[in-house]
This record gives sequence, structure tokens and C-alpha cells, in this order.
Amino acid sequence: LISEGYVMIKILFNAFSFLREHLKKQNINYVNSMMEIPENYTPNLLIKKLGFKEDEVEAVFINRLIGSKDTILKDGDRVALLPPGTPGCYRLMLGIKKA
Repeated sequence: LISEGYVMIKILFNAFSFLREHLKKQNINYVNSMMEIPENYTPNLLIKKLGFKEDEVEAVFINRLIGSKDTILKDGDRVALLPPGTPGCYRLMLGIKKA
């Protein structure tokens, strides 16, 4: 994921459920993994770079809160990707879906 010619930042990365299989096939660590990405990267760009289709990632946690896929990530952010399929009550508790 390192791109030459860019200022790089570090994020702590996690992925859940079936997203892990996709990353495992690419030899990408997905549990509390320190990842370098270019400055001004968004979760949307990260999702694409990891080879996921947009609808394969329903929610993004940034620093343990649901965040927008268009948020500019900062050095030291904690980022987690969650696929669709989380059961209803958990979707509300996690903030993925509003009541």
C-alpha cells in the first residue's frame, strides 16, 4: 500500500467477517495492523486500494466511532472496515443505522 512520492501516515487497521478472507488471500494483515497510507487518504480510497467493491464495506469505524467513507484519515487513526450483514439490533447499537 506504500506509494512513492507521497507523504505517508500510519493508521491502525482492522477488518471484520468475510472481509478478512479477501485480505488473507492478498497477504494483508487485518488485525491491529499498522498500515502506511498516503496523506489525505479516505476510507473510500483505502477500500478501493484493498480491492473491495464499494458495496462490500457497509460501515467504517474511525477511532471507534462510525465515520464517513469520505473522511480524511489522519496519522494515528484507528480504522476498521465492517461488511454488510451485521444483525439489526447491533446495527442500531453501533450507529450503522439510525432508529
